[in-house]
Amino acid sequence: MRTMTELSKLISLVLRHKPERLGLTMDAHGWVETSALIEKLNALQPFDIGMLETIVATDSKQRYSFSDDKSRIRANQGHSIPVDLELLPIAPPEILWHGTATRFSERIEREGLRPMSRQYVHLSDNLQTARTVGKRHGTPVIYEVAAGQMHRAGYAFFRSENGVWLTDAIPPEYLTRTEHC
Repeated sequence: MRTMTELSKLISLVLRHKPERLGLTMDAHGWVETSALIEKLNALQPFDIGMLETIVATDSKQRYSFSDDKSRIRANQGHSIPVDLELLPIAPPEILWHGTATRFSERIEREGLRPMSRQYVHLSDNLQTARTVGKRHGTPVIYEVAAGQMHRAGYAFFRSENGVWLTDAIPPEYLTRTEHC
């Protein structure tokens, strides 16, 4: 029997990367039918809407959102498959932050930040979140992103439902490596 954490990780995998893993169909905006997700999880072990609501409500990163009537669910960001999250461009704060591992710093400083296997580059509006993200990948390094300057130069920024800032890519001239780790 999977724990709630293991179920949450499975849901993240399905809603961000591999809906086919559970035989689900995702629409162009990343939504899957809540009842279908519950049915597929329930085939693995006892699972119901209450458990799904608990996972959504207690996820520390607020990875998931329900539609207004809870008939559909999707991941807020982090997709490796193309989805249109229906996010509108928004002016970012002057400075945003990106945390990563030092082993990536040479490439980042040469090429800038790219989404790699994801749809967007993920940024945070606070240093602590960037530090936490960086530590997940190894010895952390934090980059200060001149987001306001980028925005004025014509780059689009979006803010996901859970507060993560997103953009297509960040050229190296908008990055400053910091030693706030």
